[in-house]
Amino acid sequence: MSADSVPPLISAQINYLLSHSPFSIKVDNAWSGCKNSSLLDRFTLVIPFCLDFIRWDVIYNAHYPLAAPDIIFGPEDDNFNPLLGDGEGDKKTLKNCLSDWNSKDPTRLMSLIHELRELYSLYQKKRVADVDDHRLKFEISTILSREGIEMYLSSGIEKPEEVKFAVPLIGMDINRMVHSCTWKHQQKIYLQVIFPVSRKLAPAPAPHLKLVSTPELKALFSIEDVKLPSWLDGMCLAEYLPALEETIEEQILEAVSLIGVRRNFIEALSLVFGRPVEADPVFCRKTSALVASGVFTFLVHFHLSSQFPKQQPALILQSSQHFNSQGAPVRSPLITDYPWSPRWELSQMAERILGVLELQEVLQRDSTSLGIDLDHVVAAK
Repeated sequence: MSADSVPPLISAQINYLLSHSPFSIKVDNAWSGCKNSSLLDRFTLVIPFCLDFIRWDVIYNAHYPLAAPDIIFGPEDDNFNPLLGDGEGDKKTLKNCLSDWNSKDPTRLMSLIHELRELYSLYQKKRVADVDDHRLKFEISTILSREGIEMYLSSGIEKPEEVKFAVPLIGMDINRMVHSCTWKHQQKIYLQVIFPVSRKLAPAPAPHLKLVSTPELKALFSIEDVKLPSWLDGMCLAEYLPALEETIEEQILEAVSLIGVRRNFIEALSLVFGRPVEADPVFCRKTSALVASGVFTFLVHFHLSSQFPKQQPALILQSSQHFNSQGAPVRSPLITDYPWSPRWELSQMAERILGVLELQEVLQRDSTSLGIDLDHVVAAK
């Protein structure tokens, strides 16, 4: 969406929303609602909710940018009428947000969207509470004391009714645990719980469970590596969550400690390969070293997983003098198949990798893709 095609007052509102919202909101589509089709004054917001997304259309008027926008909710939310809330508090909250609308204040759109999202959360909680399912009512009663839980009633002609819960886990401030991290949003981990709606008295099946984290957290550790505890017959969420949170907390603490291990390994590499050309200073997941062989020089890229040192680094050799037909530097395939032990000292790991690069069969295999003679490569200190 070009800034030149959006009226300045509207553009300021959108930019503030996208850059300052505590959760990641995106603009999916933009179009014009006036005769001058070059002016974009309508757009679709993609808003995170209950580990999924809701899509709301925001309708401004480019000819009257001082007016507050209209919001059109999704077709599945025809009964969501925030101006006709059940409680006086709901109506008062939204009225205050709109009654003193000031289009010259760039924060107003974000305030409006956040207020509507909170009211939408209350609306979905009421829908779930009205479901005639004794098991769901019991589950809700056991987790009411937890803050930040979102729920959503999903139904349709072609799929059975189910209730989705997004349960925030652990109270650790992960951002503060990673020194010098540049994360824009607070990193969080959720348990997604999906209960099928059942109006029968038959024993309820186990819910579908899945861990979900904010995308940036994968730089620290992979949520897919966490093994979920078993859900026992007759168990409820209040019983299940403590053991799960303990497991996740232990893995986060271990993942943070492994940053230091990777940093020490990169320092050990520098003693063997020389000062790195570049390195990831925050998570220590990548580093590159310059290697020389006679008149030829090439780069060795080290990719360290969050499971290092259990998992060995992946290596890529890149020529500094040869390029393919597209003009990109010639690179070797990913090298991961070489002797490795997580029990070695870090200095021994670095020396063993140097030995791998000096092995004739490895060098001969990669020289074809690199396009240079690596038969007598010696790492330059």
